[in-house]
Amino acid sequence: MKQKELIIEAGRTEGQYWKDIWDYRELFYFLAWRDILVRYKQTTIGFAWAVLRPFLTMIVFTVVFGKLAKLPSEGVPYSLLVFAAMLPWQFFSNSLTECSNSLIDNTNLISKVYFPRLIIPTSAVIVSLVDFLLSGTILLGMMVWYDIWPTWRFIALLPLTMIAFAAAMGSGLIISALNVKYRDFRYVIPFIVQFGLYISPVGFSSGIVPEKWRLLYSLNPMVGVIDGYRWAILGKDISLFMPGFILSVILVTVLLVAGIRFFRATEKTFADII
Repeated sequence: MKQKELIIEAGRTEGQYWKDIWDYRELFYFLAWRDILVRYKQTTIGFAWAVLRPFLTMIVFTVVFGKLAKLPSEGVPYSLLVFAAMLPWQFFSNSLTECSNSLIDNTNLISKVYFPRLIIPTSAVIVSLVDFLLSGTILLGMMVWYDIWPTWRFIALLPLTMIAFAAAMGSGLIISALNVKYRDFRYVIPFIVQFGLYISPVGFSSGIVPEKWRLLYSLNPMVGVIDGYRWAILGKDISLFMPGFILSVILVTVLLVAGIRFFRATEKTFADII
């Protein structure tokens, strides 16, 4: 049975593979809905946790960086500066975690039937998207509280969110594939997320980075995304370092392509190894 499955997968051309993803779209919907139900079923505060976590983190960062360290906030309330960055960062970190562990969490499904394995990590990100949308309601409430109203820049949030999604998928696909063969990679993910939180401009403005280091700092792909979010949400007082943003977009594109290629190269061995 397994031999037959491997022959079918190996015989798939690249065009047939992407067609299979469309043909198996109902499986994608099922897995995404299942993950949402599992995430929130029998929880005490349910969806409220998706709002409380970034909100409490914002309070801590505001006190530490805004009140104690007295870092500049570029003319906007410090709490709003932080929360505008928490949105894309939380989406990225949750997506990376869910994507990286998705194959291990679906071991039984992978070992029994054929379908494009790319469906599993992609569907896992949907849970993070739900958290992201819920957290967005807090941001809107804070904007009303501080009397900051959306401008035409708000339309940039959709492509910026897609860039954050691509960054999480690219790195998540690589780690998820490695996780199948080397199970200790799951312990690397929390370290990556925690380390990334502090080297990304979440609790502070990237404007404090000296000009000569800004481009080098933008080698962290999330720098461009976070700066873009602040630029789109907080109005005319926030500037966007365009060379760094372009570099971040290029790096995310390379990361996504590399992630898909690596995942596809190792995909046919998942059923045997897992």
